[in-house]
Amino acid sequence: MDQTLQIGDTSFHVRTAGEGSPLVLVHGFPLDHHMYDAVFEPLAEQHQVIAIDLRGFGQSDGYREIVPMEMFADDIAAILDAMEINEQVNFAGLSMGGYIGWQMWQRHRDRLSRLILLDTRAIADDEVQSRARRMAAEAVLSAGMEDVPVNMLPKLLAPSTMSDKPDVVTAMTEMILRQDPRGVAAAQRGMAQRPNVESWLPEITIPTLVISGEHDVISTPQEMQGFAAQIPGAQFVEIPDAGHMVPMENPAAMCEAVLPFCRDLE
Repeated sequence: MDQTLQIGDTSFHVRTAGEGSPLVLVHGFPLDHHMYDAVFEPLAEQHQVIAIDLRGFGQSDGYREIVPMEMFADDIAAILDAMEINEQVNFAGLSMGGYIGWQMWQRHRDRLSRLILLDTRAIADDEVQSRARRMAAEAVLSAGMEDVPVNMLPKLLAPSTMSDKPDVVTAMTEMILRQDPRGVAAAQRGMAQRPNVESWLPEITIPTLVISGEHDVISTPQEMQGFAAQIPGAQFVEIPDAGHMVPMENPAAMCEAVLPFCRDLE
């Protein structure tokens, strides 16, 4: 079911299906909830799956000059309130969605039963990366999204995906191109100022699953295994035949990792 939730001055688009414990899917940058299309129905066989278009992405509006990761997290808590979901949720976020996951833990931890971190990082941008994000924000505002897929896809997808899975390449390209430059620029600026959360890791007390694509060059398996080791009891899974976009590149393997993890406490 697709629905639009009006919260304050912002319309949020949410897709839901299934029954069971809630599983919130939060997309990466610069994408929307459709990046989870290949895993949506399999996960919905065991969970009430809630796939959100973040502020400024997909069919959600709420444009700002800058959207910090804290604002995205507060939006998700407000969406759960609007949907009258009072039980704790399983939270899964990829890349930027993982940055939002850290903020969910910091600001709304009473809402969380489990944390699933997909292809993401605990460290902040360095000065060069932060400046590059701010420049990229200006570029999309002035020139639009046309050049973004060409620049991003080789980093987001494994070489085998680029060569052997044209449907994934096409879906990614179309998803990037349909994003609003205002939302993309605001999120770039927000990511550029996100905090280093390494000091938070030993304090995370909920079950945590860290998933990395074998060929991820943005958040490498080595880096992700390193921060997973700092979270008490966290599980780490490396997904073969995938880069940064595990849910699109190897959806079956993602479901094989996520579903047993989310069953453990039930």
